[in-house]
Amino acid sequence: MAEARWLSQTFVHWPYEPWIVQDLLPSGLTVDTYEDAAWVGFTPFVMSALRPGGLPPPRWSFPETNLRTYVRRPDGLDGLWFLSLDVGAAVMLAARAIGAPYHLGALTVHVGDGLVRYAGVRRGGFPSYGLTVRPGAPVAPGARDVWLTSRWRAFTRTGRVLWQTAVDHEPWPLYTADVVDLRQTLTAAAGLPAPSGPAVLHYAPRVRAVRFAPPRPSPAGPLSAVCATVRRHR
Repeated sequence: MAEARWLSQTFVHWPYEPWIVQDLLPSGLTVDTYEDAAWVGFTPFVMSALRPGGLPPPRWSFPETNLRTYVRRPDGLDGLWFLSLDVGAAVMLAARAIGAPYHLGALTVHVGDGLVRYAGVRRGGFPSYGLTVRPGAPVAPGARDVWLTSRWRAFTRTGRVLWQTAVDHEPWPLYTADVVDLRQTLTAAAGLPAPSGPAVLHYAPRVRAVRFAPPRPSPAGPLSAVCATVRRHR
């Protein structure tokens, strides 16, 4: 089992029409919705003290940025689907073997003067992003806050095989956050239109004792009736 910490993580979530996101998913997964919207999350952070399972030190620390959405299997099991994963360390590229869409890039995270500044550009110069936020007060999480930030597995796919990777960690210590600056082309690179709804923001200074289970095949089965309904309402 791999272990790590997550530091200085910001969640920027945008609502989308469910059919738009469904078109980006593989067969066997249905877009998950909250208040009739699909949600796409832009989440930069620092992966700290990463130790792959069974390996001795050293531990790795590096910036990572996810573009993700929320999905369900036909049996209702929920999880994350990553539209892209940008990372500053080649150690993560091994996860491409199970379909994780990792890309190397130049990524930075700076914390100071009451601000958290993120920047990144993928090798080749596209896509890129710049985000500056001002964290605020602690949040007593409501239902939507929990739904957007608390997922305990991720799905990936290679060929006909759907994989699931379970993750466990302490509850997120969520804070409010205000955007000072935001520029990004990650959504366009993933095949999404520009976000049109207001963003929902959260900030978490740290989560300790993150544990990743080894990936394993995940029964997918046929698309569910919910997926068919999503497509019919385009």
